[in-house]
Amino acid sequence: MLGVFSGEVVEVPEELVAAGSRTPSPKTRASELVNRFLAAAAPAVSIQLGSFGHIVYSHANQSPFRPRMFAAKDDIFCMFEGVLENLGSLRHQYGLSKTANEVVLVIEAYKALRDRAPYPASFMLSHLTGSYAFVLFDKSTKSLLVASDSDGRVPLYWGITADGCVAFSENIELLKGSCGKSLAPFPQGCFYSNALGGLKCYEKPKNKVIAVPAQEEEICGATFKMLKGLFRTVLAELVFPRNNLCFNVAYYAN
Repeated sequence: MLGVFSGEVVEVPEELVAAGSRTPSPKTRASELVNRFLAAAAPAVSIQLGSFGHIVYSHANQSPFRPRMFAAKDDIFCMFEGVLENLGSLRHQYGLSKTANEVVLVIEAYKALRDRAPYPASFMLSHLTGSYAFVLFDKSTKSLLVASDSDGRVPLYWGITADGCVAFSENIELLKGSCGKSLAPFPQGCFYSNALGGLKCYEKPKNKVIAVPAQEEEICGATFKMLKGLFRTVLAELVFPRNNLCFNVAYYAN
């Protein structure tokens, strides 16, 4: 699955811009990324969302343990990959039929979130149990909601194309060719919403999510982490008297 969204929808994450500027690498425009995805994942369905972006969906090479699904309803478009373990109870909670699958459930859960504002997104997402990643776009409100399960069992990546669009996909190789080092794994247990303040952790909403620069040899330019005790930066001074050397070292500590 591939979702590509323009600056009309998504504010380009500064952390991904910084990751790409550290190690400049070739990028392509969003239109070329879409064409490459269509060629690699044929047969595929491509939906242009006006000037807002593109959604591309395919069953090609999907894992039997992580089926892909797509649905559209009331100008809400959603791509879902994975399985919800508590789908039965969620159907009952949202008043859905026994035939409703995961992607239909996510659309209905989003509609409840949207229509009951300020109903918290963290409450809705914390009730989804299983392995999943999804990209949802509400064309009527220009709202984007992207989320990954708490264990990151379904891979999802996001990056910035040459023309400043933000792309989401499980296919890191295709994104790498269009986003260069402005690329990162989408953090597990988190969601991105342009209507709800950007990137946040739904498991622990009070914890801030920060970007940590990756090593030069890694494909991605950054990794997102939750800022808590484990990721508190501490400045230490290491002194080696014999060589009269002194270093300031930044490291992460509990």
